[in-house]
Amino acid sequence: MSPSGMPSVDLLGEQIASVLADPATTYGLARALRAAAKEIELHRYHHANRHAWPNGRIGDKPAKVQIGGGVHRIDGFFNIDLVPPADLLWDIREGIPLHDDSTYEIFSEHFLEHIDYPRSAKYYVREAHRVLAEGGRIITGVPDAAFALSHYPRPLEATDEAIERWYAKRDCRGDINTRLDLVNLVFRDQDDDPTYTPHLWAYDHEKLVQLFTEAGFTTVEPWTFDPAMANPKRRWGSVYVVATK
Repeated sequence: MSPSGMPSVDLLGEQIASVLADPATTYGLARALRAAAKEIELHRYHHANRHAWPNGRIGDKPAKVQIGGGVHRIDGFFNIDLVPPADLLWDIREGIPLHDDSTYEIFSEHFLEHIDYPRSAKYYVREAHRVLAEGGRIITGVPDAAFALSHYPRPLEATDEAIERWYAKRDCRGDINTRLDLVNLVFRDQDDDPTYTPHLWAYDHEKLVQLFTEAGFTTVEPWTFDPAMANPKRRWGSVYVVATK
């Protein structure tokens, strides 16, 4: 039991694992429990560092920060992510663990679409505005929903470039049977897949401009793709903006 008398997260995780191991567990329940088990794992990572920084602010003040970079590292950037490897394991949905006006550049790529909208997405953008110094900027890249939708009227061919670039080696390849299936994957990529995190919201240039403007950024402009920072594999079919405080 936790100090509050409620079952501990560890105990809850054990109970979920037990139910998932039961062959009588129905598909719908198992799917929901797999999602819960993943959140418990992420909670453990975040909670461990929250103990070290109980006020939600780390001691360092890195000038450049990457959010959700995964294995893609950028020289000179401090990488904050919820899963290893990262310089700091932290759940960005709970805020950015930096001091006000303390950093000058934030970079994230194919991260924003993986957090819920509006609560977490809008909170993250407001937090980015808080931690950036005056004149600081945040560069954001996401799958371009406008790009995916612009191809919708066309018939789907087995050699479609989007399939070849994004899904040729994935288990979902056999279930891309129509153009709408491909659009759905851009909006909800790999739902209930242990390897990939699902997309929870779709963005285009207009939506990114609105999102960052609402948070107080003075300008939001297209970002010229820089392979020294961004992952070249992400460039095709993506939209990037740079928002300045």
